[in-house]
Amino acid sequence: MSTRTLILTGAVLAAGALLTACGGKIGENNAAPSSQSSGGGAASGNKNLELVVGVKNEPFYISMQCGAEAAAKSAGYTLNTQAPDKFDPTLQGPIVTALGAKKPAALLIAPTDDKTMAPQMKTIKDMGVKIIEVDTALQDTSVAASSISSDNTQGGKLAAQTIAKLTSGKTGSVLVLDTKAGTSTTAARAKGFEEELKTAAPNLKSIGIQFTDNEPAVAAQKVTAAISSTPDLIGVFATNLNTGEGAATGLRSAGKVGQVQLVGFDASPSEVEGLKNGAFQALIAQDPATIGKVGVEQAVNAIEGKSVQRNISAPLVALTKDDMTNKAEFFYKTKC
Repeated sequence: MSTRTLILTGAVLAAGALLTACGGKIGENNAAPSSQSSGGGAASGNKNLELVVGVKNEPFYISMQCGAEAAAKSAGYTLNTQAPDKFDPTLQGPIVTALGAKKPAALLIAPTDDKTMAPQMKTIKDMGVKIIEVDTALQDTSVAASSISSDNTQGGKLAAQTIAKLTSGKTGSVLVLDTKAGTSTTAARAKGFEEELKTAAPNLKSIGIQFTDNEPAVAAQKVTAAISSTPDLIGVFATNLNTGEGAATGLRSAGKVGQVQLVGFDASPSEVEGLKNGAFQALIAQDPATIGKVGVEQAVNAIEGKSVQRNISAPLVALTKDDMTNKAEFFYKTKC
């Protein structure tokens, strides 16, 4: 997660997550038959797919929608996309519940909480609707037929390696900004960063993970407070778009842009502009269009009784000011 809500010297992330027997990377063929109950699928002529993303008007999810729409059209399906006004399960839940009346063939969803969204999603599944998780996922792995996301733990580790390179062996402290507790993707990024920092940069010390409620203003406040309380603050890792933008604002307010190294996650237009002008020193870009595309492909397989991969990792790409022009295909979109 992405998630407007709910970017690094180097090249495309070479090492994906260690895969279980039921999982794989995009393009691999270690598939298993879908275990979800039948009903409401292609056999009954239902070609309707629903995509429920994390929040409206967020470039990450818009890019995902673009990839999903193209894949649905190619497969002869229709796709309708809905989103809550904020990344909040109390707003996303009613959208999912209302799908009971429509009974689509499949629901592709980025759950806004890894526990709270489970009952609504399970209810829809029990109606015979195939469930595909895109970007975020439930802790309960029995609900979705397939889950497609970036390897967020590895992304966090890559961010720690980048902070180490950017600080060039200097000693100092690093702040980690997370969004909301219960957001599976950003939690994995923060955890991966903390773990890797201990080995990749023993000269750097994490002052801990702080939550921002996914609000840029809160992220800015956390950064300015850390600068005041931690004189040797040398780096900030922001786990998503909103925390990154807020962190950049906080550094700008404190006159610390470029002095405190900022590594963000995602490649929204505003973050890309920030990388160009020096507000960010690095970004880790996901590939949301591919997540959407593969999500639709797995949904169609589940509907049509074909084999489905349970866990699929999408690629991550490292962006710096020096190489970003050559990787512009990973910049997120604001419209399809």
